[in-house]
Amino acid sequence: MSRKRRSRTDAAAELWRVRLAGARPLPRAFYATGPRALARALLGRVLVHDDPAAGRLAGRIVETEAYGGRDDPASHAHRGETPRNRVMFGPPGHAYVYFTYGMHHCFNVVCGRAGRAMAVLVRALEPLVGLDAMASRRGTDERSRLARGPGALAQALGLDRTHDRLDLTRGPLWVADLPAERGGHAVARGPRVGLRLAADRPWRYWLAACGFVSRGPRPGKPADRPRARRGRGPR
Repeated sequence: MSRKRRSRTDAAAELWRVRLAGARPLPRAFYATGPRALARALLGRVLVHDDPAAGRLAGRIVETEAYGGRDDPASHAHRGETPRNRVMFGPPGHAYVYFTYGMHHCFNVVCGRAGRAMAVLVRALEPLVGLDAMASRRGTDERSRLARGPGALAQALGLDRTHDRLDLTRGPLWVADLPAERGGHAVARGPRVGLRLAADRPWRYWLAACGFVSRGPRPGKPADRPRARRGRGPR
């Protein structure tokens, strides 16, 4: 990273630190909605991990996937409750973190009504705070690659199974109550990634033309019209 680019990134990170210092976790009521509604509502929100080892890490959510319960063959809860997926059955506003392919952890947000087993997979972030720690964990200082994809996101934030079942309304893992900022990007939607069952459901949402979105298939159509960005706050 060039010195000039690094200076701009550090200045933006400091602005976000100031903003987050006055922020609080979103209340449980925010998560008490269906997975598709929440997958869209999370876009532009800031996910924060107050990591004891690395300090505050934060990034703007730019890509999500919705998963239903028993009526969704792609959901971990499709066949019912197990020790692994128990947190999905509620209450909403908790983290569901699982290990997959013997390699990656994935972070999900439990939503809906208790007993319905619904969740949203957070697939990608635009890194905002704690970039040095993220770069060290990811082995790259290319900002667009730090948290692009669910496995990269969990690695960058230092998330693993010990973070499963954390209450997102309390921290240390939380979504800030700052207004969603999408930078003028439309919300696009299309098929979920890497599935065999129910692969045609357009339950993946992302910020269109955003360089921090994962490399998965991107066909789809806009779900929202872009809105003009107001003010000069940090991006």
